Amino acid sequence: MEQKWWHNAVIYQVYPKSFKDSNGDGIGDLKGITSKLDYLENLGITAIWLSPVYKSPMDDNGYDISDYEDIASIFGTMEDMEELIAEGQKRKIKIIMDLVVNHTSDEHAWFIEAREHPDSPKRDFYIWRDEPNGIISAFSGSAWEFDEASGQYYLHNFSKKQPDLNWENEVLRHHIYDMMNFWIDKGIGGFRMDVIDMIGKIPDQEIISNGPMLHPYLKEMNQATFGDKDLLTVGETWGATPEIAKQYSNPKNQELSMVFQFEHIGLQYQPGQPKWHYAKELDVPKLKEIFTKWQTELGEEEGWNSLFWNNHDLPRIVSTWGDDGDYRVKSAKALAILLHLMKGTPYIYQGEEIGMTNYPFKTLEDVEDIESINYAHEALEKGVPLEVIMDQIRHIGRDNARTPMQWNDEAEAGFTTGRPWLAVNPNYKEINVEAALADPDSIFYTYQALIALRKEYPWLVTADYELVDAADKVFAYKRVEGEQAYLVVVNLSSQEQELPLVNGVEEVLIANTKVEQVLESGKLAPWDAFCVKLA
Repeated sequence: MEQKWWHNAVIYQVYPKSFKDSNGDGIGDLKGITSKLDYLENLGITAIWLSPVYKSPMDDNGYDISDYEDIASIFGTMEDMEELIAEGQKRKIKIIMDLVVNHTSDEHAWFIEAREHPDSPKRDFYIWRDEPNGIISAFSGSAWEFDEASGQYYLHNFSKKQPDLNWENEVLRHHIYDMMNFWIDKGIGGFRMDVIDMIGKIPDQEIISNGPMLHPYLKEMNQATFGDKDLLTVGETWGATPEIAKQYSNPKNQELSMVFQFEHIGLQYQPGQPKWHYAKELDVPKLKEIFTKWQTELGEEEGWNSLFWNNHDLPRIVSTWGDDGDYRVKSAKALAILLHLMKGTPYIYQGEEIGMTNYPFKTLEDVEDIESINYAHEALEKGVPLEVIMDQIRHIGRDNARTPMQWNDEAEAGFTTGRPWLAVNPNYKEINVEAALADPDSIFYTYQALIALRKEYPWLVTADYELVDAADKVFAYKRVEGEQAYLVVVNLSSQEQELPLVNGVEEVLIANTKVEQVLESGKLAPWDAFCVKLA
């Protein structure tokens, strides 16, 4: 396998609206991000995946784009964007743009023309039908919206203000490729591709993702834009299997660097139930099975893994699968050690490195997320009690990830001098960057150490993965290269567990516990985690 910079990179996702406000309007912005690049350089990350900052009416927090080649005024200007790219480059931090090309905003010039002039060529940039079929929007209700002006329905797999693009139109595709090259020319480090598995949809057959033209479109995109450049490309692919992931990320196929697959995230929900029915506890044996499948079946010659716990659409991992009470610090470290020593490119979501938690939402008035609000209204109509709905939002709602970054213990956690667009988590006095940096035993320094290991040890990229037999709640695996093996052991519970068999330790690489005591006792205390080089 030809090694690329992203094989041993660690990517940090910034949700701009919530990261750092530089002008006191309560909304994070590009200048705010630039002001915190020294902090991210200290953490050690290689690149920032930037959630959308394009011009947008913000119906879905920027994933509804009205101009791909302009910046939303709430985030700043194109000059601010260029400064962020340049300042990042000085610190060897690349900027990965969020590419949202399954849909636009209904306020995009293309859609305005398509709607107002049904005989315009732009009409075919979108998907129109005389009658709706059974496609359901990801945000509840029918995915078809009637347009009175033209007497037809248009498809929107998300908000009705996010009409789906018609990728069958070749002119549209080349407009998109031109836009991608506009950003590549600005010096970005690549693209994260939002719901990219949906661009090959066949609406009349109700095929929404993984349509037959998906991979031909991606090959065409690769050739027209980033294919001959050293850029990272990662696709958001909810339905991917290892076989599908190979199609995307096998270098021979000339499509993408890697994909985000979400099979492990599915364990957050009750089997066979809609998303809002969350699982009460982590099924650790199932987690082991899923990770092992992806680690062993997606070989490095055929593709590449992404590794993540959190993003802007998911609840905070320490509240979901860790213990955000007594063992918040230790369980956050354990989850980090488990993930970052696997084969693949790790992604950190802002605040994960200080152990930020879910938010204690009390009423629907606390909630901003369109998905949660739509669900709540639909559930109330069906007679679901409000207290049940609020419990679900506290566990699963997307706003959990979007509360402002907690920088210090001052007003509004140092995020803004104004009133934040979304309330700051009340635990910011204890959980904040300033406190983490002052405490040598903080979660931050575990993440910093894990990133440093990835830069130092080539085996983290190349070594094989082997699951080790262990108690149900203990996840243990080896990374093996030739004669050398490294053992990772993590107790994913708040109870003591049996230590699996360990034969001869040469060196402790990282731990959140005293490894000698663990080896002597043969017992793992709650959330014990370590990696050792075996003799």
